[in-house]
Amino acid sequence: MSTIRVYVDNPVATINKNIYGHFAEHLGSCIYEGIWVGEDSSIPNTNGFRNDVVEAMKAIAPPVIRWPGGCFADDYHWQDGIGPRESRPSRINIWWGEDVETNHFGTHEFIEFCRMVGADPYIVGNVGSGTANELRNWVEYCNVPGNTTLSQQRATNGSPEPFGVKYWGVGNENWGCGGKMDPQDYAIEYKRFSTYLRDFGGSNLFLIACGPLQGESDWTRGFFEKLGDFPKIHGFGAHYYARVRDPEGTPLPEMFTGTATDYHNDQWYYQLHLGLEMEDLVLRQRAIMDGYDPERKIGLIWDEWGTWHPPAEGHHPRHLWQQNTMRDALVAATTLDIFNRHADKVIMSNIAQTINVLQAMILTDGNKMLKTPTYHVYDMYKVHQDATSVATRFETDDINFSMKGEDYTLPTLSGSASINGDILTISVVNLHADTPIEANIDIKGAMVKEAALHVLAYDDIHAHNTFDDPNEVVPQSSSVNVNDNWTYTFQPASVNVFKIRL
Repeated sequence: MSTIRVYVDNPVATINKNIYGHFAEHLGSCIYEGIWVGEDSSIPNTNGFRNDVVEAMKAIAPPVIRWPGGCFADDYHWQDGIGPRESRPSRINIWWGEDVETNHFGTHEFIEFCRMVGADPYIVGNVGSGTANELRNWVEYCNVPGNTTLSQQRATNGSPEPFGVKYWGVGNENWGCGGKMDPQDYAIEYKRFSTYLRDFGGSNLFLIACGPLQGESDWTRGFFEKLGDFPKIHGFGAHYYARVRDPEGTPLPEMFTGTATDYHNDQWYYQLHLGLEMEDLVLRQRAIMDGYDPERKIGLIWDEWGTWHPPAEGHHPRHLWQQNTMRDALVAATTLDIFNRHADKVIMSNIAQTINVLQAMILTDGNKMLKTPTYHVYDMYKVHQDATSVATRFETDDINFSMKGEDYTLPTLSGSASINGDILTISVVNLHADTPIEANIDIKGAMVKEAALHVLAYDDIHAHNTFDDPNEVVPQSSSVNVNDNWTYTFQPASVNVFKIRL
């Protein structure tokens, strides 16, 4: 029998609510059709924003949303997206299918969407093809309360009061689509750009530098070595996608993990294995950063992460639309549990992406909308936001599997725990594709009164929601008899959240 021990009196750190952040890029139908349909659309909307999407996002309490990219950010010029929509220029989106970007969704629309769903805005500035002056002016346009030309322009465009945007990314993936820089060159650019970004209007800017792809250590060391003791940096945004690459860097997910909906058990396990790699990356990146920043004044951020499957049939391959199954839900849950357990090391994450792209919360098709299994994980896990992570210990058997001649092991159970007031939340994932796992749950340091249980599970590991059946995969809730030490059997391939009153 497996054992889960929760040490209520052994706190790790506060789980920064921003760990549960999101990412919305001008890519495929994430923005247009997903968030924005325009005031004249037959799809029910408020000021052009889809009502169904706004209500669904509000329900999962998104703390922060990253925009406008992604690769799109480093070819985006913010002045294109302000003023009367009929006067905004149309541009080619060079990264994502060469679609025509109408710029109907710009800075004001993004801020309004964030306010509608209750999220803080995180804006990524253009370092790759932009200028320091352009980014400096964007900060002034958003945040200055005074009577400057840019603040007057903002007022003329409908927002007399400043937006107060705190989170700013200084470029995106500058080792790749953001300019093909090496880490030393990027460090020089980071210092140059950030020198001109000021706390206009008491906005207390939080500046985020571009971190590595797939946790690549040389980028981190090279950047911080060249950066030196430069003080204007508050976050370091790494990226990790749970997909396989060949030695030349070409993604090969279909060879190892199947497609988004077609995979066998070993491919199920290998995808979960790729997701669990995040723990080693968190430990490694924070350890490297600690060598340059022992007081941890600079926060570790994973502002792009998630599953990335082969292009879906019937969809433009550069639009990155993919279906979302129970497998994706378990990757989301185990990753969030990693961030919870390491709340002393991770301060923000932004899953990619919010709607219709990669590991999406929501899929839309015309006036239809569905919530994915990953959405339901975020709904179940939102109780962890701003709670105190407490130490947990999982003693479980291993799952053994093989892939391409290599042997691997996974734990059968994984999870995290947090406490907020008198509520203890324990999240537990059973990674086994077809076997229930019995576990003894031992709570140390507190007495239990009552508990509720929320379970996301299905007897088919390929299960997903469709527009014809949008509620095929939804959580089930129940009360459960618990005490300080009890036994519970976790369904196969399941995500479980106990909310326990102490």
